Amino acid sequence: MTTYLLAGGGTAGHVNPLLAVADRIRESEPDATLLVLGTKEGLEARLVPDRGYELLTIERLPFPRRPGRAALRFPGRIRAAIADTRAIIRDHRVDVVIGFGGYASAPAYLAAWAQKVPFAIHEANARAGLANRLGARFTEYVGIAFRGTRIRGGQLVGLPLRVEIERLDRYEARREGIRYFGLEEDKPTLLVTGGSSGARRINETISDSITLILGAGWQVIHLTGEFRDAVADPNLPGYLVLRYCDRMELALAVADLALGRAGTGTVAEVTGLGIPAVFVPYASGNGEQRLNAREDVDAGGAVLVADAQFTPGWVGSELVPLLRNRARVADMAVRAATVGTLDGTDRMVALVGRALSGGPARRAD
Repeated sequence: MTTYLLAGGGTAGHVNPLLAVADRIRESEPDATLLVLGTKEGLEARLVPDRGYELLTIERLPFPRRPGRAALRFPGRIRAAIADTRAIIRDHRVDVVIGFGGYASAPAYLAAWAQKVPFAIHEANARAGLANRLGARFTEYVGIAFRGTRIRGGQLVGLPLRVEIERLDRYEARREGIRYFGLEEDKPTLLVTGGSSGARRINETISDSITLILGAGWQVIHLTGEFRDAVADPNLPGYLVLRYCDRMELALAVADLALGRAGTGTVAEVTGLGIPAVFVPYASGNGEQRLNAREDVDAGGAVLVADAQFTPGWVGSELVPLLRNRARVADMAVRAATVGTLDGTDRMVALVGRALSGGPARRAD
C-alpha cells in the first residue's frame, strides 16, 4: 500500500489540481493512503477536508522580498518547517511526495530530498513559481501545464482538471445546459466570468455594453462572482446574471465563446474543450496570466485585450464585429482545440508513478 503526501495550497490554482490528482489516485488505488500538506490559512483548509482527505498543516511561510525582520527570521522558520515535514514523512511512512506550488511545497521538497523520498512537481502557470523552481533542482519529475513554461526538467503534462470537465461531452451536455439556464437553442451563447470572486473591469464593461452584445444576436451568461463586484440585473431577455454557477460544466457546454481572465484553470478548460475565448488578463501580479494565454492566442484560438483597454468602446469596435463573424468564431474553436488537453490528470499521475519506480530524487546541482 502506497502512502502519498500531496503538498500545496493557498489558492484555487494550487488546490484544484492537487485535488484532481488525489481523486484519480484514490479511484485507481482504493487502498492507498493520501495525505495533504498545507496551511491553516489557505483555501486548502476548507476544500481538502470537504473532499475527505486528511490535512496536515505547517506554518505559512511567504518568502521575504526585502530586507527586514521577516527576512532575518526566515532561515530559522524554514528550517523548522522542513523539520516538521520530515517528521510527517517519517511518522506516516510516506512513499512519494507530490507538490503543486504554494507555501507548503518548498518545505515538502526539501524534506523529501533530505529523507531520500522521491517527489514530483506540478507547475500550473506559464511563469513558474519560486517554490517549484527551487524543487526542480532536486528532482527530474517536473510536470508543466504550458509548453512555454521555463523550469528545469519540465515535461508537458497539462493541467489536472475536475472530472466533470475532463469527461464532459459538450454535444450531449449542451441540450441539458440549454434547459438548465433557460436559453434559446438557436442563439449563440457568450459565457462571461471573472472567477469566483469576480473581476471589476469585466463586470462593469459587460454590464455597460450588454445591449450591444445582445444586439449582435447573442445571449449571455454573466457570472459576476460570489464575493465582490457583482452587478445589478437589468432583467433583459437573453442576459442571465448569476453570482455563482454550481454547474460550470453545463455553462462551458453551452458556450460558443468565453470571455474572462486568463488564470490557469480557465485557459486549460477552454482550450481542452475547444472553446474560443477573449482573455482579459489580471492587471496585477507578475504577468503570468498574459503568459498563460499566449499559446492559445498565438494559435488563433483566443483574443487578448489588456484590462485597461477592455471598455465599452472596445466592445463596440472589436467584440461586436467578432460576435457577428460566426465563421471566425468557429475557426477559433478549431484552433483552440489544438492547444489544450483533457488528460492532464492521468499524465501527472503517470509522472508520479515514474518518480516512485525511479527511486530517490537526484542530488542538488
